[in-house]
Amino acid sequence: MTFYTYNGVFDEEKKLGQKIEVDVSIDFPIEDVVKNDDLNTTISYVNVFNVVKEFVKNNSFNLIESLANNLLSNLLNEFKKARLITLKVRKYSVPINGIFDDVEIEVSGKNLCQ
Repeated sequence: MTFYTYNGVFDEEKKLGQKIEVDVSIDFPIEDVVKNDDLNTTISYVNVFNVVKEFVKNNSFNLIESLANNLLSNLLNEFKKARLITLKVRKYSVPINGIFDDVEIEVSGKNLCQ
């Protein structure tokens, strides 16, 4: 998922913004749980996208680590059927004097009710 945000430590990042990408991986036992073609028995990727979009749109952090950790908590709370959720957050246009494509953070968390 790709979004334009205003996260960052520096004033330029908060003013000009930058592109971030968010990958979400959800461990959910579809082999055991989804026995028919019923959306109610699974986790809708449309709902996952909408939760991520709303969170990224409505929150701003200095650190992408904070964005990743808070988004992870939000997703775990929203999708209690998930056993494990892993997020990768990539930030582009980072003001670092060097050659690179992006900066990436990965976080994972388990639902305690599983």
